[in-house]
Amino acid sequence: MVLFVTGICPKDCFYCPVSNERRTDSTYANERKVISDQDLLEEARQMDALGTGITGGEPLLKIERVIYYLKLLKKEFGPRHHIHLYTSMAPDRETLKELSQAGLDEIRFHPPVELWDRMDNTSYADSINFAKELGMEAGIEIPSIEGADKMALFAESNGCFLNLNEMEFSDTNTDAMKAKGYTLRDDVSNAVIGSEEYAAEIAQNCEMIHFCSSSYKDAVQLRNRLIRIAENTARPFDEISEDGTIIYGHIECATSDEIEIVNNELLQMEVAPDMMGSTADGIDIAWWILEDLAETIRTQMRKMYILERYPFKDGLIVEKIPL
Repeated sequence: MVLFVTGICPKDCFYCPVSNERRTDSTYANERKVISDQDLLEEARQMDALGTGITGGEPLLKIERVIYYLKLLKKEFGPRHHIHLYTSMAPDRETLKELSQAGLDEIRFHPPVELWDRMDNTSYADSINFAKELGMEAGIEIPSIEGADKMALFAESNGCFLNLNEMEFSDTNTDAMKAKGYTLRDDVSNAVIGSEEYAAEIAQNCEMIHFCSSSYKDAVQLRNRLIRIAENTARPFDEISEDGTIIYGHIECATSDEIEIVNNELLQMEVAPDMMGSTADGIDIAWWILEDLAETIRTQMRKMYILERYPFKDGLIVEKIPL
């Protein structure tokens, strides 16, 4: 699970992909806004989360919130629920000790680009060593761009891991990226040309290195999360696609009276009650049943669709096929 603690951040990294909507002091668990503890715990349960990545913004600007959530997650899911945190800050030993005691298992540092060539003389080197002394896994996580080779040497000499992410364009960083000369790899990806190849070169100088490609994040990480959520939340009549979306039929109704009329019609046609359900604007039903019955229940004003959407509450509809 991704726990986005706050969108506030003191840094101004030109490649930051965080959307303008998220750049506020709000907390999200995956796509769900966290208003209460229950929001967070329900999101973790519905995807059978084995761990949590705490991110932002800069989560350590709200360290009390971070510590609270660390304790909450560990209490609810136990010590095997692995929690890692991303930070662009270099916390002192006392802060790291507090985080460790609250349940943090791993910390990933994100130093500003201007420090990459002199990391040994910064407080980040001390923070990494403190974290390791306290029993946490510690490392660096940065985009795979020019200068990352210096970070590989630093990671190697300090016995920590290096995570490289393929550089990507987003709605919020496009202008800054273009101004620095970055270009898209192709027409079907947000990845920057040359970022993956650069990571392959760097890997020769670092033992503990991981590379996360743009396609992996989209095709594997997101897909697996959607499938886990869909398997835990799908209704009996929802079909789960291979991409983790859910597919079902929908009969649009203008009034509550119309919903009741349609519901009775379907029951008279011996549609099983667990194969349909009322919503605020109509009736959801197994798509294959609706396809079979569409001509029978059609009226001039009645609209029917096959919908495919993300398996979240009010999830994004990715396809809408009129019947």
